[in-house]
Amino acid sequence: MKKVRLLVSGRVQGVGFRYSTYALALEIGDIYGRVWNNDDGTVEILAQSDDSGKMAKFIQEIRKGPSQWAKVTYVDVSVGQFSDYTDFRMAN
Repeated sequence: MKKVRLLVSGRVQGVGFRYSTYALALEIGDIYGRVWNNDDGTVEILAQSDDSGKMAKFIQEIRKGPSQWAKVTYVDVSVGQFSDYTDFRMAN
């Protein structure tokens, strides 16, 4: 199981980024986790998958910006330390 924490900076709030991330996870499949807005204007994503190829695709698409209105300037990717999820949801 690969688990990652993504902290996304740029124009990522108020542009459908969380919903697009949710839709992307469903489209790719086998991606579970959470996505939410932080008070500092960033978006945080916890994601997990048993399929490293799908996880790599998910991260690549997040770097591009899953919403056409988003402008991602930086994505910090780190190893995720969280309990297992069984679905993907938007928080807050």
